[in-house]
Amino acid sequence: MASLLLLPLLLLLPLLLLPLRLWSQLRWFAADLAFTMRALRCKRALRARALAAAAADPEGPEGGCSLAWRLAQLARQRPGHTFLIHGAQRFSYAEAERQSNRAARAFLRARGWDGGPGGGGTGGAGEGELAADCARDQAAGSGAAWAVREGDGAAPLAPGATVALLLPACPEFLWLWFGLAKAGLRTAFVPTALRRGPLQHCLRSCGARALVLAPEFLESLEPDLPALRAMGLHLWAVGSDGRPAGISDFLAEASAEVDGPVPGYLSAPQNMTDTCLYIFTSGTTGLPKAARISHLKVLQCQGFYQLCGAHQEDVIYLALPLYHMSGSLLGIVGCLGIGATVVLKSKFSAGQFWEDCQQHGVTVFQYIGELCRYLVNQPPNKAERGHQVRLVVGSGLRPDTWERFVRRFGPLQVLETYGLTEGNVATFNYTGQQGAVGRASWLYRHVFPFSLIRYDVTTGEPIRDTQGHCVATSPGLCPGGVGGGGVLGEWGGGRPPLTPVALAGEPGLLVAPVSQQSPFLGYAGGPELARGKLLKNVFRPGDVFFNTGDLLVCDNQGFLRFHDRTGDTFRWKGENVATTEVAEALEALDFLQEVNVYGVTVPGHEGRAGMAALALRPPHSLDLVQLYAHVSENLPPYARPRFLRLQESLATTETFKQQKVRMAKEGFDPGALSDPLYVLDQAGGAYLPLTPARYTALLAGDLRI
Repeated sequence: MASLLLLPLLLLLPLLLLPLRLWSQLRWFAADLAFTMRALRCKRALRARALAAAAADPEGPEGGCSLAWRLAQLARQRPGHTFLIHGAQRFSYAEAERQSNRAARAFLRARGWDGGPGGGGTGGAGEGELAADCARDQAAGSGAAWAVREGDGAAPLAPGATVALLLPACPEFLWLWFGLAKAGLRTAFVPTALRRGPLQHCLRSCGARALVLAPEFLESLEPDLPALRAMGLHLWAVGSDGRPAGISDFLAEASAEVDGPVPGYLSAPQNMTDTCLYIFTSGTTGLPKAARISHLKVLQCQGFYQLCGAHQEDVIYLALPLYHMSGSLLGIVGCLGIGATVVLKSKFSAGQFWEDCQQHGVTVFQYIGELCRYLVNQPPNKAERGHQVRLVVGSGLRPDTWERFVRRFGPLQVLETYGLTEGNVATFNYTGQQGAVGRASWLYRHVFPFSLIRYDVTTGEPIRDTQGHCVATSPGLCPGGVGGGGVLGEWGGGRPPLTPVALAGEPGLLVAPVSQQSPFLGYAGGPELARGKLLKNVFRPGDVFFNTGDLLVCDNQGFLRFHDRTGDTFRWKGENVATTEVAEALEALDFLQEVNVYGVTVPGHEGRAGMAALALRPPHSLDLVQLYAHVSENLPPYARPRFLRLQESLATTETFKQQKVRMAKEGFDPGALSDPLYVLDQAGGAYLPLTPARYTALLAGDLRI
């Protein structure tokens, strides 16, 4: 009897001997296990769909690429269910299938397809053949060597050719994208703001053979048209309004086509890692690069909303650009994956958002962090409390905005994610832990493997040991980073941590192993574009990892938190300064609405000095005394911004990313900038207006910063 009583104690003994750090992680074991099981079910379901497509009749629509067979499947299973709401327009899955079939046939006619077998899709032209074609075209001037097509000076579209879309977020964007996929043609999503040199660069880099544009862009594109024609592009407009000579009306051509299914063999890939789509990076550090998106990645994105816990009866609100991965692959393809409804907005309106949610019964909102900030800065209205939104999913939500958003608009679940357009790793904060972008549990990393490795900000390279291998970071050793070396370090100043019981670990570079299941395809163009994106011999000889370029921190509970971009973190006074942590400290001031922190070069000084661009929260004014007292209390001396720049609003890219590189180049010269500028006077303990006289004194070394 006594032995039976002792048995449970003996079984518990190994648990009692676990380190304290592992005990804190066991709290989340149930959530980790539940998400891992969901991820494994999702992977199995997607694999089963892919195998079914491979075994399907190649003449039927369900024998094609993942977009083709999924849309055909939904049109058969849920024909009357609403797929898309755009303004007053509503489209069912059956209508989406018919519209994309017409578009596919119009593109196939431009290909000269005769409707017989063997016409080939991307399956008829593999990666090697297409790469050779692209190289020949670039050598010949991106299209000048083509045989001239009668009537418009453009050559017929070859199997696997690239067609660029320059369209706003609208139904036509989707019909053309789906149609191109069904026709076995590659699509390039061109950012709508690009013109002149950057636009031509994008079209050349992806080897585009045709461009479809919106009529509302024709006026601003008029100076570009001669160059586009010289590139040998087939030019289409979506509509006939104000259409110049030589530009065809694609909608008229598509409407003349029948809406019957397109044979699957036209789009069935030879290999799932073949490129089917180009999405351009934001270009914050130079001209945009065309990231190669594979058939495999499009298939994987069908599982996005299933992983987030959404279902087929959900109504998803999407106000992100479709040329961005978040809008197209996660929003649209993710919606197709669960067969739900998407409310598509061409532009985001914070003032109209909650009324839209009420009108359409929105249950899921897909965000980029700035959109949530716009919402919490709106004046209160009745619609914000009577909504049905239960889940908000996205990336880039800062902790201060997160807390305000949930407190004001809840109860709802926030599911923050992390990922890159060209990357092979993603993280999900499925627990809702405020400020985290994901989990680093061994269960999660079994399904989505990744590592955090030590990184030297000075050299811009990972730190390696004596054997030449990278060194993993240490999670959750002490508050503020290893040895108190985080930006806040021991200078917490009484400011409460984001999670009271969490101890921050050492910032590390996020890397993920490259494999057949998680490939990195790089960018269209020369191999030099991907330089630095692949790391070799990371943990053992011969291994290859994808370098995300992002620094993350893993706390002692296994939560991942975004730390900084490797290019954004800078050194000053021999210390590393993370722009995100400085911005977070400044955003705690109630009179600041937006903050953008970056490093600027100061003549005569090593490293880069911190500079903060600020936008005020109406109706507040800038309180320099309170600001100085706040940074003195909450930031160590080396992390306190040396310069301030006051602006009406802060510049962002079209995907709401802050313009750090451009701002850093503009510097702090009061003779070149019209914005009010301020400099930190160390001796006087205050921020003072940066006058031309003080600027001259600074350059002469008479003003100490």
